[in-house]
Formats: sequence, C-alpha cells, structure tokens
Amino acid sequence: MASQIEKIKQLREETAAAMMDVKRALEESNGDLEGARRVLRERGQAIAAKKSSREATEGVIEVYKHFNGRVGVLVEVNCETDFVARTDDFQQFAKNVALHVASMKPLCVSVEDIPAEALAEEREIAEKQAAEMGKPENITRQIVEGRIKKWTSEQALLTQPFAKDPEKTVEQLLQETIQKVGENVVIRRFVRFEL
Repeated sequence: MASQIEKIKQLREETAAAMMDVKRALEESNGDLEGARRVLRERGQAIAAKKSSREATEGVIEVYKHFNGRVGVLVEVNCETDFVARTDDFQQFAKNVALHVASMKPLCVSVEDIPAEALAEEREIAEKQAAEMGKPENITRQIVEGRIKKWTSEQALLTQPFAKDPEKTVEQLLQETIQKVGENVVIRRFVRFEL
C-alpha cells in the first residue's frame, strides 16, 4: 500500500493533478506510472482544449529586464478572472514567458502570426539553397518544406523549446498552466527591446 501512496505523491508532484484524478489514472493503468502519466496528459489536454474557447480578458503585463539592463521584455498574458491572475502559478508562468522571450528572441506568438514577407523571404532562401543541391524537383520541394517548417517553429514563441526546460515547448508549458489554474490562459502579445 505504501508504494501506491508513493506513486500518488510522485504523480501529483509531477503533474499538479488532483488526488482523485491521480488515483483514477493509476487504477486505469493497473498501477503503471507511465500509463497513469499518459492518462493524465490526455485528460489534461482535453480539459485545456475545452477551456481554450473561453474568453480570457484578465491577466497581467509582465516586465522582465535582463541583469545587464541591455534587454527588456513586456509580455501580456491573459486569463479568465482576476483571482487566477493573482495566483502564484499564473504569475510564475508570466515570468517564465518573459524570461523566455528575452533569451530566445521569438518573432511572434504563434506560427500563424509570422509576417508573410518574412516567410516569403525565408522560402526564397530555402529554394535557392535546395536548388544548388541538384536534387530532383520532388526532393527539392520536400527539402524546402522541411526547412520552412523548422524555421517557423524556431520563430514562433509557442513552438520554441522552453528556455528553462528544452524537453517541452512553450505551448506545452501553457497547457500545463491551464491545467493547474483551471482557466483558459492566453499569451496575447509581447515586445522585446535590446540595446
């Protein structure tokens, strides 16, 4: 029985899920930790997807200034209620996003927000580089699309690996925060200044 309690404690610390959710997930996976993690992740994603349609008009504007004073960031992060905006989990998420923007220099919040002219310029460069390889046209097209996909994921905040934990993307961190606070959370916009 002690091992079951240890598993529950471990999963709660890892996922911030409620105790009953963790117990159910362990029961469904016959005590398997990895299976329980998968169940909790699937449920969390489903909950986050439901919440994402709700309007988020409260929140904070987080300010980050790099220690040398040469980089500054303003980030607007929204949630549904001012109560959640004051919670430690939400505040920490906003701080983490601001720190990430300062260090990783994203171009925009999501891939859909990448300016058309920047995308066209990058596509032109990729096409020239791929053409120089002398591969067949269908292979060249695949190379170009692969490079564009990689480039866009590097430019958009949500698809970048999180600066403090490269094993997860900022999008995954956002989904975890939605699960923790129980409301829709949106990274609305940011601006980064550098001397």
